[in-house]
Amino acid sequence: MRNAALTLGLIAGLIGIFVGMFGYGYAELTERRTEVGEIFGVFENPGFIRFASFIAPLLAIAGGAMAKARALWGGILMLIAAACFYTAFGFNVATMFPIGFAALGGLLAIAAGKPDEPKAHF
Repeated sequence: MRNAALTLGLIAGLIGIFVGMFGYGYAELTERRTEVGEIFGVFENPGFIRFASFIAPLLAIAGGAMAKARALWGGILMLIAAACFYTAFGFNVATMFPIGFAALGGLLAIAAGKPDEPKAHF
């Protein structure tokens, strides 16, 4: 389960990087070019979008990397990453895989026991 959590966290972070780059770029574009925002719309809270665009992929990758050694901490980081993606961008075609992979990886990491023992880490 820890290997699956590691893989899912890394994939969620890598896909999330693209979502984050688009979100951050669009928030900057609509701030600098108001006519683009008038045509396509603007974010309600562009500061949070910028923050989540950076921190969510970072937490997903860090959580996935920690899943083998510190499964509980890695799982919590991946669940926070999934929550950041959902809060910032909602659930749509661009975010369904980062949210799903980070959430599933987080749950698997939290549910994992020690690698060679059936006992949980709690």
